[in-house]
Amino acid sequence: MALVTNYATLVTAVGDYLARSDLSTFIPNFLQNSQKKLYRSLRIRPMETALSVTISSGVAALPADYVGLKYAYVNASKAQFLERKTAEDIYRAYPVRSSSGLPKVIAREAENFIFGPYPDSGYPIAGIYYKKLDLLDGSNTTNWFTSNAPEVLLYGALLEAQPFLMNDERIPVWQALFNEAIDSISMDEKREGHSGSVLSQRVC
Repeated sequence: MALVTNYATLVTAVGDYLARSDLSTFIPNFLQNSQKKLYRSLRIRPMETALSVTISSGVAALPADYVGLKYAYVNASKAQFLERKTAEDIYRAYPVRSSSGLPKVIAREAENFIFGPYPDSGYPIAGIYYKKLDLLDGSNTTNWFTSNAPEVLLYGALLEAQPFLMNDERIPVWQALFNEAIDSISMDEKREGHSGSVLSQRVC
């Protein structure tokens, strides 16, 4: 059984688990589909990257690889953190869409961030957002998952393979293992997010 350390060994491992030697042209598709589902469902540290955009004409363009916002603030002499809202909330609360003041809230609208109140200047916006992860393939052979959680890539590909092989009775098995691996990654993220915190005693 191949030890998964990169894309090539992952492809080999999928074939080994399926015990099929005639799927070499299909396994890359199983891997691509499972990665896309995985990357849509997770928000983890390897996806975090610095946000640095500037407001122009009341909006700021989303980064090209944007999938979600962790936090954002107006990067002024005193940081003004922006509360996340829906676009509808902003239009209801701030119907005047002309120069009004320092933004307090942020929302996504199509391929832009919008703000409330409507910005009265071209403020720089900083923070952290979640980026799209590049899919593993023959040229991009390693990433955070191959080093830290190869099992989730393996289980995801095996799950994708079952309908193709008309082996529906195995779908619940691989689905459960795939879900368990994702849950484990999510729990690790939560633990890391609270590591180093000082415990406090509640006084009743």
